[in-house]
Amino acid sequence: MKITSPSSDNLPLVSVVTVNYNQSGVTCEFLNSLKQITYPRYEVFVVDNASPSDNPDLIKDQFPWITLLKTDQNLGFAGGNNVALPFCKGKYILFINNDTEVEPGFLEPLVNLLESNREIGMVSPRIQYFYSEKVLQFAGFTPFNMVTTRNFAVGFGEQDKGQYNDTRETGSIFGAAMLVPMKVIEEVGMMADVYFLYYEEHDWAAHIKKAGYKIYYCGASLVLHKESISTVKNSPFQIYYLTRGRMLFARRNTRGITKFLSILYLNFVTLPKITISFILKRRPDLVWAYWKAVVWNITHQKGIVFEMPKLVKK
Repeated sequence: MKITSPSSDNLPLVSVVTVNYNQSGVTCEFLNSLKQITYPRYEVFVVDNASPSDNPDLIKDQFPWITLLKTDQNLGFAGGNNVALPFCKGKYILFINNDTEVEPGFLEPLVNLLESNREIGMVSPRIQYFYSEKVLQFAGFTPFNMVTTRNFAVGFGEQDKGQYNDTRETGSIFGAAMLVPMKVIEEVGMMADVYFLYYEEHDWAAHIKKAGYKIYYCGASLVLHKESISTVKNSPFQIYYLTRGRMLFARRNTRGITKFLSILYLNFVTLPKITISFILKRRPDLVWAYWKAVVWNITHQKGIVFEMPKLVKK
């Protein structure tokens, strides 16, 4: 915990949680930026997700003030973040990717927003690409179309000229950086770790909205994300988990006629369209990954827990 002055006792404690997987150097770069922030009261948890070829102890050696937690297996994005929650003492929990760097004053606007409006259940900052100067990755989301299970990132790829420095309600949250009140987590539950990767933050946001809270975007806060705008997409790994997550999200968050239409759309529009596109691209590996995800959703009808995992404090 970092406390710089007696007056900071009046500020809410923020628990910062980040997950490391084979990226100790990148995580240290993130922590270097974090220790420069002007918000005076926070604690930091780094969860090493069973890195097979990395020594996470290097992180603790360089930053002895953080708490390092190690898992026995790779629990994915949601599972890795959830590991830290029972130990967190903060009023607010900041979930943030280890491949980010933060502006010195990024945290105050997020905390102030949640302090001023108890109806807000989670908030994400403005995100720029680290390697592309002033290029936006995220400035909010459009609402999900629950038939197609699609939404769009506001501002994606645009030059940041201050056009999204506002604060407003948004269709969903961005998992690279999100601040959530602990009381909301205690009430709604933690992220569903059945996803492993992709769509888990959208699922969480949907459940938090269902509980009566609002999801917000705060443009006064800025975080830089080291994911490149030109990163090569469409690896079998990515296609598998994106597809698996999208279909699972539809299953968990639609009801009645919307669920029926969503099933029809995903199976009779998306499935043939994506399959044909990968065949035309001569990517049998992606066809295999896509259909493997479809089969996973078919074979995992029973045993899927539709509730959110409950938080049990240590």
